[in-house]
Amino acid sequence: MANPAIEVLGVDLGKNSCSVAGLDSAGAVVMRCRKTRTGLIKFVSQLPPCIVAMEACCGAHFLARTFQSHGHSIRLMPPEYVQPYVKAQKTDDRDAEAIAEAATRPTMRLVTPKNEAQLDLQILHRARARLVAERTRLTNQLRAMLLERGIILPKRRGPLIKRLGELLASDPPISARMMCLLHDLRDEWAELDRRIGAYDDELVAMTREDDLARRLLTVPGIGVINATALVAAVGDASAFAKARDLAAWLGLTPRQHSTGGKTKMLGISKRGNRYLRTQLIHGARAAMRHFAEQQTAMGAWLRNLLVRAHPNVVVVALAAKLARVAWAVLRRGNAYRSQANLA
Repeated sequence: MANPAIEVLGVDLGKNSCSVAGLDSAGAVVMRCRKTRTGLIKFVSQLPPCIVAMEACCGAHFLARTFQSHGHSIRLMPPEYVQPYVKAQKTDDRDAEAIAEAATRPTMRLVTPKNEAQLDLQILHRARARLVAERTRLTNQLRAMLLERGIILPKRRGPLIKRLGELLASDPPISARMMCLLHDLRDEWAELDRRIGAYDDELVAMTREDDLARRLLTVPGIGVINATALVAAVGDASAFAKARDLAAWLGLTPRQHSTGGKTKMLGISKRGNRYLRTQLIHGARAAMRHFAEQQTAMGAWLRNLLVRAHPNVVVVALAAKLARVAWAVLRRGNAYRSQANLA
């Protein structure tokens, strides 16, 4: 029977079963139990409206939408922020209690539940990234196999494809078995290219239909991949506005250490969304020359930084700036406008 005294329900999600802990208005544990995922949905649907807290992990967004439909308030939290509230040795019951306690903290950072469209877009990115990784592994395998036979293929993808085609059209000094294997690997590579291209076309079509993605495309260095990935990760413009510092959320800001009144800049943080951080850095690397050649405040800042720092450091700094520009574009609801040329 549902317990009306429950104010906060902490749920430690498992693959099949979940541990549940309920807190009353004073923060005392008034209920502990274990439920299957199906049983959990039935149990929570019978509770009076309360706060349901979970870690943002696999299956959490579906449950969040389901619990919201029953009138509950949802609080999803990054697992690393819950860990300090775990008491003594880690168990599923203590994890559930820690999740409930962490949800009561007024300064706790929360994750916005994703809708089904966001999850569809996100899995599309993940599937594309897996195929790109497979193509890279296949490329490295091809180059290594031919290098053992005295044939050197270029590193860049375009010249490599051209050189491989010329090689297969000629009579290279390799065995017939190796030649047959090369044809098979080339066909596999072509299939990967086709599938990646199909995903790219789908992302382009989604970008045309999404106003947020179209506005992001006006920012140099933000292409279709970056625009759709940001929309999938953060959601609508109101969610972007809540992310006060998108660069910090992505883990692009440098860490600092202050001692004796002096601040020492450390390396770039690796926290945040790794996939988005990677894509933004790729976009910044592609746009860096474009910005550096412009007679604008951005161009002057970039040229000055290139004199003092390694290009890889400058790329990360530019990626952080582009993340903040993207946040400003979406929060203000306008397209990106380039700065006026300096006199």
